[in-house]
Amino acid sequence: MYRGGFLFYHSNTNNKRMSSETETRKLQTGKIFFIGSGPGNPDLITVKGATILSQAEVIITDRLCGDEIIERYANKNAITIDVGKQGGNKKSYKQEDINKLLVQFAGLYEKVVRLKGGDIAFFSNVYDELQTLHVNNIEYEIIPGITAASGASAYTGVPLTARGFASGVQLLTYYSNTVISEENWRRLAVFEETLVFYMSSNNLISIVEKLLHAGADSNMPFIVVEQATTPNQNVQSFTLQSFYENPAQIFTSPSIVIMGKVAGLHKNFTWFNNEQPSVNFFRSIEEETNYLKIKSFIQQKNTEHVN
Repeated sequence: MYRGGFLFYHSNTNNKRMSSETETRKLQTGKIFFIGSGPGNPDLITVKGATILSQAEVIITDRLCGDEIIERYANKNAITIDVGKQGGNKKSYKQEDINKLLVQFAGLYEKVVRLKGGDIAFFSNVYDELQTLHVNNIEYEIIPGITAASGASAYTGVPLTARGFASGVQLLTYYSNTVISEENWRRLAVFEETLVFYMSSNNLISIVEKLLHAGADSNMPFIVVEQATTPNQNVQSFTLQSFYENPAQIFTSPSIVIMGKVAGLHKNFTWFNNEQPSVNFFRSIEEETNYLKIKSFIQQKNTEHVN
């Protein structure tokens, strides 16, 4: 299935073939294509993103890109490497190992895709990877995708900057160790702007408490969108006070939170079936795939063939 698959599993004779091929490829300069795969629905990847995937020799993919995107659009002969991360899971791949992979494959292949969920620019750790490529003088191109906020907004019928409801929108994330000053909480609590929280559903009770403490209207609506744009999308509606009194503990990952006056428009303009059971659309990082695993590549190949 994989070009050069014998690197990891075949005999010494084939390893000699690889050594020769490696020396030839070291003379070539590969290019990394960062592609935003969109919020989950495979129909929502850009035309350019799908085109580059069909030409890729190597695809280094995140878990939340979804396997169907690769099955539908990717070059069937491409090497596909799973570098999935999952919040709180110790089996998630380390960013420094992903950085090493980018450098290694850019020295071996001409067209390497780094496939990321959503859009490249939003909460994607792209800074670390761009820094790595810059330091190693590796060429790259960035192909944007639909970020989760846009996908969730469209598929719930919630216009994030509706006139008369919000003067703008803020894209945020909040972890247990995130430091936001009391002054900033008071500013957010006014809700002049729509607040969209990425990767924050596990800390939602803390967000609600801080907003209420900062003076937010207890009847301010918000929605939690689980697995936005996928067939398993599920939307739950709350007010700050209702959630504070009866906090939901678990939301299916990935979830995105839309807070503000516009969230009350969901019931008026919803068009997509938003009441699917909370069944995982995306696989966990423990599930087996046909993709290569990063650690097997580094341990078996790195010392002999790659500096």
